[in-house]
Amino acid sequence: MKNNHLNTNKQFMIGNGILAFAVLLVVVIFVIMSMRLQRKKEGERRFLESYTLVLEGGFEGHSTSVYLNDSLLIDSLLTADPCTLSINRFSEQSALMIVDNATERISLFELSERGGTYRFKKEDDRVMQLPQ
Repeated sequence: MKNNHLNTNKQFMIGNGILAFAVLLVVVIFVIMSMRLQRKKEGERRFLESYTLVLEGGFEGHSTSVYLNDSLLIDSLLTADPCTLSINRFSEQSALMIVDNATERISLFELSERGGTYRFKKEDDRVMQLPQ
C-alpha cells in the first residue's frame, strides 16, 4: 500500500524560504528608493547665503588670485582699491584662499555658513582678515 500523506515539514520550509525571499526583495527595493531620493535632494540643494569679499589696502598693483573652495574667482592684477567680490554660497563648507602671485604666498580663511561680508587687508606680504 502506498503512503500518500502530505509532507508538511517540506511544505513549511518551502513557505518560509519564499517568505524570506520576499522580505529581502522588499528591503532591497526600499534601500534603492531611499538612495535615489537622497541623491535627488543633494542635487537640488540651494543655499540662500552670499559672501561679499572686500580686498582693501595693499592689494592694489599686485597680481592676486582668489579661490573659494576649488573655484577660481579672480586671477589678475588688481587696479582698484577696494576690490569687491560678491559670491553666492554653493557648498556646505567654504574656505577662501588668497594667493599673492608674485611670492606665491597663500592665506587661508574659513567662511561662515551664514554668509556675510569679509574684509581683507595686505600688510608686509601677509593677508589679514579685518573685523566685520
